[in-house]
Amino acid sequence: MQHELGTGKLSGNVGAPHFALAQRLEIHHTPKHGSWLNIAEIELSALTRQCLDRRIDDLDTLNAELAAWQRTINTERRQVRWQFTTDDARVKLRHLYPQGLAATIY
Repeated sequence: MQHELGTGKLSGNVGAPHFALAQRLEIHHTPKHGSWLNIAEIELSALTRQCLDRRIDDLDTLNAELAAWQRTINTERRQVRWQFTTDDARVKLRHLYPQGLAATIY
């Protein structure tokens, strides 16, 4: 049997192990804007610009540079100002939760 992508139908002859593996596949859509991933990307970009903007010849020097950068950044205690609030999420994501369950989650 073959799984026809997007149709939920089976046809042809694909072995049971392949079908079982396909049934375990879960697709998760991530937010396009304002996600934690954006924040991580911003931090990695800052690290690259502020610390890794040159060739570093050996691992000991790299580790020392990274540790110094990390101490500086942690001392600044920067915070993220989330603009998508819990109340916003309750309204926007209401359709993701079954009716009786939504009240117990929050």
